[in-house]
Amino acid sequence: MFPQFHFPDVSEFALFSLVLGRMAGLFSAIPLFGGKMVPARVKVATVFAMTLVFFPLVRARLPQLPADSISLGLLSVREALIGLSLGLLSQVIFSAVEFCGQIIGLQMGFSAASQFDPAMGTQVSIMSVMQNLLAVLLFMTLGMHHVFIRAIVESYAVVPLGAWHMSGELLQFVIATTTGVFILAIKLAAPVMASLLAATVALGVMARSFPQMNIFMISFPVNISLGFTVLGVTLLVFFRTLGHAFDALGQQINALFRILGG
Repeated sequence: MFPQFHFPDVSEFALFSLVLGRMAGLFSAIPLFGGKMVPARVKVATVFAMTLVFFPLVRARLPQLPADSISLGLLSVREALIGLSLGLLSQVIFSAVEFCGQIIGLQMGFSAASQFDPAMGTQVSIMSVMQNLLAVLLFMTLGMHHVFIRAIVESYAVVPLGAWHMSGELLQFVIATTTGVFILAIKLAAPVMASLLAATVALGVMARSFPQMNIFMISFPVNISLGFTVLGVTLLVFFRTLGHAFDALGQQINALFRILGG
């Protein structure tokens, strides 16, 4: 009368925990899902639901587990590090966006104006919050979260279970990826930086030509209005530059898989 359900044994439960660890490492590093604005209950439910969906797909690719609990614990840590390494690739881009907002806010005179960023859980410049929201919008519009979800499934075919290891090639990859934060931030902030630099030079010339004029008080509305105007005019350039950085994530993911699977 009642259907017979298949209850998993201890080995399948351990394999499920390992898949859960890699999935949890990924979702804790992606800025949209790993930020403090998402409640912990929602994070846990999302990770558990995604693991339930993907576990049957990767079950056949998983090898046999070690017998002792110490090796199993180390294996769980390595699985979480694989997910963290994959998610930190997107974190680098969002760090560049935040740094770009810090540069623009400093030049526009918003250095004293800070706001709580729910994604990072810290006080950052108001321009960093605005540009971070634009980056999240583009991230979801381009479907980059689907890229990472697909990558975590394909990783089981390329990166074996517990294959995370610190090597010289991985260290060079991390250094090359993190140094790209400054390059991308300068590219994103270049139009506003150039326009505000020209405005500062013009105000300096005016200060020398008209000593009676209070250039310091004039510079605040000029820099703010000019900064917002250039931001609005070059918004498509901002999205295009950020889109190229998101498109390059596929190559970075493949390079990371090649290093970890080698």
